[in-house]
Amino acid sequence: MIMPVSPSTPTDRHRVRVLIVDDMPQVLHDLHQLLELTGRIEVVAEATSGEAAIRLAAEHHPEVVVMDLEMPGMDGYETTRQIKDHRLSQRVVILSIHAGRQEQQRARAAGADGFITKGASYEILVDAILAEKGEYS
Repeated sequence: MIMPVSPSTPTDRHRVRVLIVDDMPQVLHDLHQLLELTGRIEVVAEATSGEAAIRLAAEHHPEVVVMDLEMPGMDGYETTRQIKDHRLSQRVVILSIHAGRQEQQRARAAGADGFITKGASYEILVDAILAEKGEYS
């Protein structure tokens, strides 16, 4: 059973607006459900490609983009670079199964603010989304 990480308080009504980007529909669905359960995160859009992510980021202006790295077409590195270059989101947090030193370095070079390994605890991802700065773990 999944419980909200930090329930909102009456004085904390702001919900962080998030765009989720992953080419796997089941991952999008699961992440959407888990993040909304916090009561502190609002998933404003989901994208299955880099091109769609850029379009949706320009349309919805999310505060945080949760980005997969491996997608057909434009990968997560280039998508992150373009989102950051065009200031379409304040932060990009990478969520990837590929979490070696090289992937993390490339993600930082592209402008990613955080890097979370898929399979890490749910709380780590939520904390990275809610934090003022991302984290690399």
